[in-house]
Amino acid sequence: MNKLIISGILLFSTFAFSQVAIGKTTVTNNSVSLEFGPENRGIILPWVNSAASVTGAVNGTLIYDTNDKKVKVKYATGWKDLSVNSTGVVDTSLQSPLTEKPGAKVSIGTPSAVPGILVLEDSNKAMILPKVASPHLAIINPAPGMMVYDTTAKQLAVFNGSVWSFWKP
Repeated sequence: MNKLIISGILLFSTFAFSQVAIGKTTVTNNSVSLEFGPENRGIILPWVNSAASVTGAVNGTLIYDTNDKKVKVKYATGWKDLSVNSTGVVDTSLQSPLTEKPGAKVSIGTPSAVPGILVLEDSNKAMILPKVASPHLAIINPAPGMMVYDTTAKQLAVFNGSVWSFWKP
């Protein structure tokens, strides 16, 4: 019963306010649609068997490709590799026997037909990645496809299953 009430509150807050805080009580400002609390954890991207098998992806879609062990982002010209390194390892034994649910979707903002598992639908808000100081030191057991913002180096960090890749604007 408690789970049902909590789920209802989360669902109501997701659609009523279009802002969600995970691991904290509030988001930092009105420009945020999804924000994570201050812990040494990252967000894990959806695993796919290959980027080529992803249909209907829109620009900005992020995935972890288990075929070549790379984190990728969709651009108009195709998929761009964010991993730099192709030595990643991933154990897919937990997900391999599972059945894909193509209709599964969580939407924050005004729901639309845009495909994806977690879709941030606001045109004037953004997601703030989990913030971690030196994730290569702080996160003891990172999962393949993990992304965080490195607060020490002030850059995006992605983990491909073996090594962290760092992206600075």
